[in-house]
Amino acid sequence: MSPIKGLSLDAATTATIARPGPEEKRLLRTVFGRFATGVTVVAAGGSEPRGMTANSFTSVSIQPPLILVCINRNAAIHQAVLASGSFAVSVLSAQQEYVARYFADHSRPRGDAEFQAVDWSPAPNTGAPVLHGALAWLDCALAASYDGGDHAIFLGTVLASGFGSADDALLFFGGDFHRPRLRKAHP
Repeated sequence: MSPIKGLSLDAATTATIARPGPEEKRLLRTVFGRFATGVTVVAAGGSEPRGMTANSFTSVSIQPPLILVCINRNAAIHQAVLASGSFAVSVLSAQQEYVARYFADHSRPRGDAEFQAVDWSPAPNTGAPVLHGALAWLDCALAASYDGGDHAIFLGTVLASGFGSADDALLFFGGDFHRPRLRKAHP
């Protein structure tokens, strides 16, 4: 088999995946980071709302309306989603990098204080926090939870959704946030 043009297959850029050690985990994280994703904040309501920055989000189905998010089992929001049976997803704009960084910061306040640093409204069906200024949002009932290794794969039934302005999206690529310069279509 011939090597793929432009793709390195040397030992420094190749990971054995079956039982990754620290070096293989680092390399695998680099490989995963080569896929550009949008950036969201996933939030669960309840007596103590929880939120987290997530880029493991995707649409699944239009009929029925389903999405999925992947959440680390050790994250505080994991138990909050299971307890409430619901969550909301806010798709962040390029102007909301500070929001993404805030909800990724493990030293941020928790409980009621966690959402005092941002403007938000309760989602119409579940009451989970929806962030103001988001490009789009989805209010979801937890439809199923699947084992995803150190993460849970949450499948959500979309109960309500909406979108804001058509600002540029916030992207995550190579371990950092990026603001794409999108070209406007010419008439």
